[in-house]
This record gives sequence, structure tokens and C-alpha cells, in this order.
Amino acid sequence: MSNVHLIDHPLVQHKLTLMRKKTASTNSFRRLLNELSMLMAYEVTRDMALQDVEIETPLEIMQAKMIDGKKLVFVSILRAGTGILDGMLSVVPGARVGHIGLYRDPKTLTAVEYYFKMPQNMQDRDVVVVDPMLATGNSAIAAVERLKELRPKSIKFLCLLTCPEGIAALQKAHPDVPIYTAAIDRQLNDHGYILPGLGDAGDRIFGTK
Repeated sequence: MSNVHLIDHPLVQHKLTLMRKKTASTNSFRRLLNELSMLMAYEVTRDMALQDVEIETPLEIMQAKMIDGKKLVFVSILRAGTGILDGMLSVVPGARVGHIGLYRDPKTLTAVEYYFKMPQNMQDRDVVVVDPMLATGNSAIAAVERLKELRPKSIKFLCLLTCPEGIAALQKAHPDVPIYTAAIDRQLNDHGYILPGLGDAGDRIFGTK
């Protein structure tokens, strides 16, 4: 698991625990996800390249460091990835956004694509794929495969929760893609849900169950 980055900051862990609670309301779940996503954005962008720019302070002209947010693309796996996106954009508002629509076939658990829209000039961009859960890994694998067709400079995968099965599947298919997560839970159940997990992230974000 050398390519797996566990974000164990106390604030991240605290907010994740509150989100896991069955009693957490849709409103509180959504708010906590936004806050947690902002914190995780700091970690996933830690190695972003900086450039020197000339600015003028109230006292003098100087060379200072800045990132080019327009070179970064956050790719949301619909629909649950949308819940992470807002928090990430709060930290890097200049980033571009792509969307991949995937749903999990309830019988085979394989990912079926229904939407794909990306910014132009992807070969010049660093990509962070966001989805709350890395469970079976099928959606993540399918998303990364599609993105690699566009030959971006780099791809990272960011999720709230994962499990050994999901990590193994994604690393087997795409060993070059780092995984950033706040927790590695025990296992999958027979229906492809993470245990102990936090339930269906999409349903809890949007209040659809």
C-alpha cells in the first residue's frame, strides 16, 4: 500500500466519525462532508508545482510563490462525488471541473457509464478524481481508464472511505494512481458496501433514502 495516503489529521477523523453516525441528518452530513473535503484538499494538493510571480506589497516589489489552479482538474464521479466537489473548490477555486456519470449494476456490481464531460487540453492538466467511497473499485477503475484516454499529466484518486478489496482492485488496474483516503475500513459485505462504513453516501448527501 505504498501508494495509499491515509489522511489521519485529527479534524478529518473527528468529522468523519460524526458523518458515520446513523443519526446524522442530511443537513449535518452534507455540511460535514464539505468541511472534510476542504481539509482533504490541502493534503491531495500538497505537491502541486509553484511558480514565481512578481507582486507589489505595501512596502516593495517581490517575487512570491503561486499555484496555477487552472492546470488542476477535479473530476467528480456522479452523483456522490458532487458532495466532495464544493469543498475542494473552496480551497482551489481556479480549478476546472470534469464529470463522469457512472452507476453500479445491482446484479454484477460493474460500472456503467452514462455521462462524460471534461475540460479541454487535458494533456496539460493534473487530475484529482473524487468519490466518497472506494468500495469494489469498479467505478474508480472505469473512471481512470476513461481519463487515461485523454492523457493527463497525472491522476490521483480521493475518497472518504475505502477497504482492502477496493484498494487492491484499483492498484491492480492502475498501480500508477495514488489513493488518498480518510479511512481504510474492515471489508465489503455481499452487496458491495463498506463495513462498518457510513451507508450509501449519495443517499445521505441528497436525502434520497
